Amino acid sequence: MSDVLKAHLARFITINDDEFAEILSYFEHRRAGKKENLLTGGQICGWHYFVNKGILRKFFITDKGSERTTEFAIENWWMTDHLAFEARSVSPFYIQAVEPTELLAISRDKQEEMLQRHPLMEKYFRCVYQKAYGAAQMRMKFLYDFSREELYHHFRKSQPEFLQRVPQYLIASYLGFTPEYLSEIRKKSVS
Repeated sequence: MSDVLKAHLARFITINDDEFAEILSYFEHRRAGKKENLLTGGQICGWHYFVNKGILRKFFITDKGSERTTEFAIENWWMTDHLAFEARSVSPFYIQAVEPTELLAISRDKQEEMLQRHPLMEKYFRCVYQKAYGAAQMRMKFLYDFSREELYHHFRKSQPEFLQRVPQYLIASYLGFTPEYLSEIRKKSVS
């Protein structure tokens, strides 16, 4: 399971096997079953997750009771509620496994200790967060620039692995559609 993290670290930093073993010691190996919540809205967010295998989603529940998916994490991606994790505060978000998922989890205290003892990990997280922030900026641009139908087609072309693995109602939630509207767009595409 740790090979996935090691390969991901190697994309951004150079570390030897001994240092990697020390870094890995800060993490807990976890498994989450399909639809299992790792964080529930109203809880303090105490964990940062690295996905080895599977898919996580982050969502919130509107005042009307609808779920709105804000983020997915597949293999090699990280997920937490960053603001609540850093502040050790209550989160308005849920984090849930979309399919059976294998994770590495690190607590806020362990992450701080790891970053102090292994400063190279600061560079790693800076690189990862810069990429993630850039992707979030582009997502916002697409939300403003594209029609709803164009947004779906862009997502379909740029993220085909999600369409194969994530239920359509979750894709609709992520794109801000109803499942029925997504179904209409998909039917039009086939015609």
